[in-house]
Amino acid sequence: MATFDAILEPSEHTLTHTLSQATVQSPEEYWVELFSLFRQLLDESSESGDANDSAEESIDAELSELQFESSLDLADPWEDLQAEQEEEQESAEAEFSREWLIKKCRQSAHLTDEGITNVLAVLLSDASDDEIQDSLLNLLGFEQIEFVGTLVVHRKDVVRRISKKSSPNPTTSKLKPGMSSDVTVRVQSNKRKGNNLGTSQLFALAKSLLDLDGSTMHNGIGAALRGLDISHDDFPHIYLTSYGQRPLAVQKRKLDLVQGRSLTDTGKRHALPEGTIRTSEQGYDEVEIPRGEKHELEYDKLIKIADFKEEWVRGCFPGYKSLNAMQSLVFESAFTTNENLLICAPTGAGKTDIAMLSMLRCISDHIVPSQETHVIPIIKYSEFKIVYVAPMKALAAEIVSKFSKRLGGLGIQVRECTGDMQLTKSEIFATQVLVTTPEKWDVLTRKATRESELVSKVKLLIIDEVHLLHDERGAVLETIVARMQRSVEITQSMVRIVGLSATLPNFVDVAVFLKVNTRQGLFYFDGGFRPVPLKQHFIGVKGKAGSGIHNQTLSTLCYERSLALVADGKQVLVFVHSRNSTMRTVEDMQQVAQAEGAASIFSPTDHHLYGEFKREVERSKHRDLKRSLMEGFGFHHAGMMRSDRKMVEKWFEKGLIKVLSCTATLAWGVNLPAYAVVIKGTQLFDTQQGQFTDLSVLDVFQIFGRAGRPQYESEGVAYIMTSHEKLPKYLSAVTQQYPIESRFMDNLPDHLNAEISLGTVSSIEEGIQWLSYTYLFVRMKRNPLNYGIDWKGIDKDKRLVAARRKILVAAVQTLVRNQMITFDMNTGVLGSKDLGTIASNYYIKHESISLFNERLKERMTEADVLRTVSESAEFSNIRYRQEEDRELKRLYQNGCFCDIKGGPSSNPGKVNTIIQSMISRSTIEDSSIASDSNYISQNTGRILRALFEITLKRGWSHSCLMILSLCKAVDRKVWSFEHPLVQFEVSHEVADKLDGNMRGFDIMDIREMSPSEIGRALRLQKMGGAVLGYAHRFPMVNLEGSVAPLTNRVLQIELSVTPDFAWVDKIHGGAQSFWILAEDTDTGHLFHSEIFNCNKKNIGHATSIGFMIPLGESPPKQIIIRAVSDRWMGSETVLPLSFKHLILPQHESRHTDLLNLRPLPISALQSPAYEAIVGQKFRFFNPIQTQCFHALYETDANTLIGAPTGSGKTLAAELAIWRAFNKNSNGKIVYIAPLKALVRERVDDWRERMTNILGKRLVELTGDVTPDTGVLERTDIIITTPEKWDGISRAWQTRNYVRKVSLVIIDEIHLLGGDRGPILEVIISRLNFVSNSTNAKVRVVGLSTALANAGDLGRWLNVQSNSLFNFRHSVRPVPLTIHIDGFTGIHYCPRMATMNKPAFGAILEHSPDKPVLIFVSSRRQTRLTAQDLISLCAMSDNHRRFLRMTDDELNSIQSQIREQALRHSIAFGIGLHHAGLTDGDRKIVQELFVNQRIQVLVATSTLAWGVNTPAHLVIIKGTEYYDAKTKGYVDFPLTDVLQMMGRAGRPQYDDEGTACIFVHDVKKEFYKRFLHSPFPVESALHKNFDDHLNAEISSGTIRSAADAVEYLSWTYLFNRLPLNPAYYGLTDSSPDGVAKYLSRLVKTSLDELLGSSCVAVDDATCVVESTGSGKIAAFYYLSHHTLRLFHAELTADVQASDVLEVLSSATEFAELPVRHNEDILNRRLSEELPLPPISRNNWESPHVKTQLLLQCHFSRITGQVPITDYITDTVSILEQAVRVLQAMIAFSASMGNLATTLKVIELLQCVKQGRWPDDDPFLQLPGFTEDSIQEFPLRSKGKVLDCLPQVFEHSQGELKTAFGKLRGIDQEALKEIINVVARLPLFRAQVTSPDLIELRAVSEPVELNLIPTFDDAGDSAYQLALRIRRFEGLQGNKPSNLTRAYCPMFPKPQHESLILILGNPSTDQVIAVKRLPFQRNGVPQKQSSLTVRLKGKPGEVEHVRLFMCVDGYMGLDQAYDLSLTYERLE
Repeated sequence: MATFDAILEPSEHTLTHTLSQATVQSPEEYWVELFSLFRQLLDESSESGDANDSAEESIDAELSELQFESSLDLADPWEDLQAEQEEEQESAEAEFSREWLIKKCRQSAHLTDEGITNVLAVLLSDASDDEIQDSLLNLLGFEQIEFVGTLVVHRKDVVRRISKKSSPNPTTSKLKPGMSSDVTVRVQSNKRKGNNLGTSQLFALAKSLLDLDGSTMHNGIGAALRGLDISHDDFPHIYLTSYGQRPLAVQKRKLDLVQGRSLTDTGKRHALPEGTIRTSEQGYDEVEIPRGEKHELEYDKLIKIADFKEEWVRGCFPGYKSLNAMQSLVFESAFTTNENLLICAPTGAGKTDIAMLSMLRCISDHIVPSQETHVIPIIKYSEFKIVYVAPMKALAAEIVSKFSKRLGGLGIQVRECTGDMQLTKSEIFATQVLVTTPEKWDVLTRKATRESELVSKVKLLIIDEVHLLHDERGAVLETIVARMQRSVEITQSMVRIVGLSATLPNFVDVAVFLKVNTRQGLFYFDGGFRPVPLKQHFIGVKGKAGSGIHNQTLSTLCYERSLALVADGKQVLVFVHSRNSTMRTVEDMQQVAQAEGAASIFSPTDHHLYGEFKREVERSKHRDLKRSLMEGFGFHHAGMMRSDRKMVEKWFEKGLIKVLSCTATLAWGVNLPAYAVVIKGTQLFDTQQGQFTDLSVLDVFQIFGRAGRPQYESEGVAYIMTSHEKLPKYLSAVTQQYPIESRFMDNLPDHLNAEISLGTVSSIEEGIQWLSYTYLFVRMKRNPLNYGIDWKGIDKDKRLVAARRKILVAAVQTLVRNQMITFDMNTGVLGSKDLGTIASNYYIKHESISLFNERLKERMTEADVLRTVSESAEFSNIRYRQEEDRELKRLYQNGCFCDIKGGPSSNPGKVNTIIQSMISRSTIEDSSIASDSNYISQNTGRILRALFEITLKRGWSHSCLMILSLCKAVDRKVWSFEHPLVQFEVSHEVADKLDGNMRGFDIMDIREMSPSEIGRALRLQKMGGAVLGYAHRFPMVNLEGSVAPLTNRVLQIELSVTPDFAWVDKIHGGAQSFWILAEDTDTGHLFHSEIFNCNKKNIGHATSIGFMIPLGESPPKQIIIRAVSDRWMGSETVLPLSFKHLILPQHESRHTDLLNLRPLPISALQSPAYEAIVGQKFRFFNPIQTQCFHALYETDANTLIGAPTGSGKTLAAELAIWRAFNKNSNGKIVYIAPLKALVRERVDDWRERMTNILGKRLVELTGDVTPDTGVLERTDIIITTPEKWDGISRAWQTRNYVRKVSLVIIDEIHLLGGDRGPILEVIISRLNFVSNSTNAKVRVVGLSTALANAGDLGRWLNVQSNSLFNFRHSVRPVPLTIHIDGFTGIHYCPRMATMNKPAFGAILEHSPDKPVLIFVSSRRQTRLTAQDLISLCAMSDNHRRFLRMTDDELNSIQSQIREQALRHSIAFGIGLHHAGLTDGDRKIVQELFVNQRIQVLVATSTLAWGVNTPAHLVIIKGTEYYDAKTKGYVDFPLTDVLQMMGRAGRPQYDDEGTACIFVHDVKKEFYKRFLHSPFPVESALHKNFDDHLNAEISSGTIRSAADAVEYLSWTYLFNRLPLNPAYYGLTDSSPDGVAKYLSRLVKTSLDELLGSSCVAVDDATCVVESTGSGKIAAFYYLSHHTLRLFHAELTADVQASDVLEVLSSATEFAELPVRHNEDILNRRLSEELPLPPISRNNWESPHVKTQLLLQCHFSRITGQVPITDYITDTVSILEQAVRVLQAMIAFSASMGNLATTLKVIELLQCVKQGRWPDDDPFLQLPGFTEDSIQEFPLRSKGKVLDCLPQVFEHSQGELKTAFGKLRGIDQEALKEIINVVARLPLFRAQVTSPDLIELRAVSEPVELNLIPTFDDAGDSAYQLALRIRRFEGLQGNKPSNLTRAYCPMFPKPQHESLILILGNPSTDQVIAVKRLPFQRNGVPQKQSSLTVRLKGKPGEVEHVRLFMCVDGYMGLDQAYDLSLTYERLE
């Protein structure tokens, strides 16, 4: 028996490793040392007696050829080597060379690298020519007989050439110092040994000579290029048992050889461990590797579980006393740091606990700090995610089970997310630990969808079995790691990566890839750290694999080894590779045991549990299993029943089953160890590849890991039985002799496409950078030859930029050919196309996309589609096998209803047959076909979904619907011709009867039938009720629609979609989806498509959907609207919309040509004052201003100016104002702007430039600023918003200043067609009505963008033709270049995210140094966009490229900013602008941008209207916004888009401007076509006439229905009705038809107002009068629906919580946005608040959100809400709440409900103070807390101070003394308290008539005798006169603004008001109510008087109470009891 060490003799062994460790030295020293080493070899040979004279002479001769003279010129040691390489390159393909052999073998015989190596091994052998010829024919095949002959004849030439090339040249090989020559010396040594080499040695020698994997060259020259300096400092955690109980102190370049162990950092080949024994028998060779030494760490050095400080950590290690040795050594890095880790340790060493330690570290980073260590911590569950990437789905399930048990006590949710286990969005959101597979995580992260939010929360990524990098799936691992690392760099977030591996030869390379700090995070443990040392046996069975002899030898060996082990009392796991083989192996072993009389050895009868075992086994229904178990054998595979599998696992664990034959799934999915494992054969059929393949090394390691039971045995034994030719492969793999290489290039195009689709790679340069994050790049640098890079190229391209570019461009060209991406050859820019995005999202290979491009057509049959799917690349691994033919034909005949070209007897035919059989629910009997069907079923669905999306994008209606039907057929396992109800869980009998007897009945028919009728039709009476229930539960929707033409080329489609089915959670889940498709019936083209999602709360409720469709020259006669279920077959609703009677509007395009006029000088104003104003900016008017000058400044005619934004329309308004001043200096001017921000800008501008010079007064009138009547009477210019002026002008009869208006300027009048358009329309209509009623001329000037129907608008405004100017969009002071880019993606937020990088690129391209405006749709998008821009800046060469100020200036500005996000973004030169910012923050960011201190401003669209901040570049990032009404995203009006574009180009600075419009790709063509063809302005008054009618009735303008119709004749609606009747639903456009339409509109609106009790109609006279409710609605500007709510809910018996609910339910809050995912946040927020929500079933309701945010406000936790948007939403709510509450007070008082009125006042106080009603009033004071209140009552001067009004009884000094005793109150806080107390109002009341009486708080009521003023039919009217006085602050402290309330939680200043209520508590009646403000005309008032008129019967006595309530404070209310005697009139 020869030892295996003979493979490498001592001389070779020593020389190899000594040379490879040679230190860097001079060339001469190197060669001298080499000479001495050869001499040492010679001496060793002589001493051993093995050397002879000839050998010595041979070595001397070889050494003499090397010419080591010291005089050798070694000036340039690279020169000769490079020359040699160049020469070799030129002759690379010379005959009989290495390259010739490789090329011939690959091209002619198609051999793999292994096959080529075997060819050379045969040529190296000493066999005869005949033997060599036979061997070569076996390898190459008889068709290569000519090539074989050439090899045999020239075998010596081939060997000589290859050996020579691998040897150093005697004259030119002057190696660079430090380069190893181990291969060379080995070749020479082996040549001398020659004939003694065996097969394994020959194979190893051939592999070294050919160096196909680059390992030899890699370990030689590659080591020098690497420059890897290996030292103990760099690798302190390399632990080898050979060095006892201490880490290996790795010295410089000593890592290769450690007492003969095969360890290397880069995968270098070494000898097997010492003690390895090789035996050679007749039928097999065996290599036995002895067990390694077990590493035992001293117990006191182990980490004790009890030593953990935190109890919650100890609880995660149940049953543990300490960590094991390996875990203890890693503990410090895993648990106390956030370093990336790479742990290389044997299977079973406890790496899972390392993962657990890193998880606990991550959890600890997200715990609320606490001093208590023994309690369960408060974990911030929503702030982190941990992702565990397991190599297999089976292992994922085990991991989930394990971690769930250990982390469950912490409330950590662990879930599996694999192909088998899909999670919903909410489940993923609620999960902290996600266990997944590489492919699934790749799918999740490659989509820029909702999963992007998931990825952003990942804090820990654990990759198990990281050596999968070498596997086919390794490319996926590279992708996800590279993507994660790039994301970390971009987002600047911290994500920890932990890699776990059972074995990893070149661990340093992987550490570099994972960004592991080798000093802290790299750990290597050899086999000694295995809990049970493992003895390994490698058996190579001779003969052809799969032959009878080979299989027989395998079976014999397996039995013999198992018998010996069982006889020794051990258990054996035998692993085979198919389910049938498990049973067959057991049967064979049983037969042999019985034949040899050894059955008793396996029998379990002598076990003490045998009785129980026998009883349980007999209950099994598996006959073969029962028989085997009773004899001590068992088998286990996934095809068995679960109960049988569990039974086998149980009894094997208990020891009654001696031998268990199983598949590899047992090794992965079940933790069931045994003393010995046997791998019987390594050849298995791979269904994915469709051929026999080798068992993966991954499986071998996992199986070997099951050997040895730590609790019972001191060692384990593992056998692997393979074919003889595979023996070296498994030996080398298992003993770590070969490095793992990258497989990334195999699938580079697909992974590159995913990154381009995701937006992370947008150019070739970024692609090159992306490759640098991959393992491919690491290995390319280490082993370039393996990746086609020669050394000459390496020398010129050190960083492999050119090499990366080459492979990247090749992948790009592949994708371009398949139309998946766009590629600009000049710029290198890459962009994703629809096909690329779809391929990425659905994980489709580019080869399949190529096929789809060829096969897909506009009209296809099901057979065509199924054929295409069957031939896709995803199924290229499915192979047809002859033995399956019978089963496939049976399936084809029974279950295939679509034709299969060529039948089932082909690869695609087989796939097609299986797909159709699955749909038909056919039973598959053949196990191999069943196995294939699992793979096919998992992939067919996504391929069909991809095809559906492709046809949808192409607008192919027929193909799209048909493919969607096939998608559902595959998912639901039902054909389209079957009855839809079979999709429910019905029996076969019911399904057959539905198909047979009820095929003619659709769902709606069945719903209308009774159960008995259904039973009779079904011919199964008992199922009638059940079928009816199914019909009602079948998902359907009802459709209603209307068509409104916008122009003669564009139609507006309005749909109402109502889900109509009974929702059952078990059936319908969380949501149901329907595709809304608009189809041209003539051409089959899809005009529009979108997805409609409904959930349980939508059932029965209509949802509005609107979209526009363009028409061609000949419009279709009708279009079809379909609502098709995405999941349910047969669920389709069709709505035809006919265009037959549609009246299209006439096209009007009236534009004003810009005349070539000489610019008018400002002297034309003929006013020094006006010239001074204008002269501040320019000396000449621009062309547009020049052309409009005469009409504006020299006439009083109404004027309409339509011009692009930035054309100088503001000056046009100023010209009209100056004209008005010139004509009527006493007249008032009203300027109406659409937004408060625009009002504020205009106020600031005109105050600075105009009013001071002209001496005019100007006032702002908005919701934020409401001056009193006196101020408005005195002012000259009122700048206001439409809503505010509407509210003011409603009472025009009583407001003199309204009637004095002489000029009204309406800016942005084109908004007439928008949501706020009715208000503008009513204002102008009222203005015309007032002007007509008073005969007072009021001039109207309208300013707008260019209009499509300017003539219509001008006629309504009474504008003459010479005063109408409508310039084209192209008429701009600064020319504009427009770029429109489309972006894919169904979901809005992910689509916005993909726009950020192109936006950054657009800035660099179009405006690298000039100002940039980026418009987004929401406040949240401003922050997200800024964050991404900051990240992109951080990755660029200049991260502060947008900043234009010094650090000191930046710090000063940041200190003034309150908004945190803005403060952060400003540091990078990026500003934020939205309505949620404070005024101060907005002003700062505007000034910074205008003054160019920051370059980029990200703003909401309101900035386009509100602030004049032009920029050189404008980017419109998305043309949609979230509409709270429809709860979906809708398009911006084109006018808004044009307004945003108008901000591009600065007239003073730019010659041109640029606008980039980023749109949804499906709308790109629409914007190209209609962007400069705006739609006509239409009226929207008919949609919201109710409230405006109520206002006019309330003011007395309208007193009848006829008046209302006449009023409408003044509106723009009346003007547009006959011009576009179809838009308004008018079919008769005649005058009579218009009159009827208006009458119907009035009647409908009056009915609505009657229902809300806002009007009363006298039936006799038809007079319409306003009620109290109507007046309240009009006065407080509320919807009549809110008053209807008050009538229903605001009753006498309401509670405080009910009042809050009524407030929250007001219609005014209906438009509060509830954004994406806020329903989840609302649900979570409600759990932390005291009151339950309004509705627990509708978390998306804006009213629910309003109530929750008000509760947060009362609890003063607004700053702690989940997202900052909630803060700005709260501000919006509070602004509305005060107005609504004031209306509620008026309403409840009008209804006479005293208690309710007081409760509403109490809630008003709470809203202003941000406190709950039961809070202590002292908490209103600054510095007071709940703890402070506990110290009450305080004492001052002997008096108790326990209620707020008592502060008025003390002086300032006394209060300082009292409050100074409180904890936490310093001098500054005390000063603030005193200041606030000084401002508290103290009111005193006096009765001034009939007597002067001071009201005081006394127990007895004040008696008053009231004298009547007049008689009225026996009733007398009485008067009670009161005077209310407000006292000043505390003595010695008089604050400047006494009436301003201290309301720190309210967003706007509030002034005190006193609400007086006179009521009768006994009857709960309100007698009178009055609100008294104590500030008039901006001046605080000390007192106020009022008279209350009372009605009473003479002689009657009434006991009443006077309530004095301060609306701004709690706890200061007063009440006085009065006894009123009504005297008789004398």
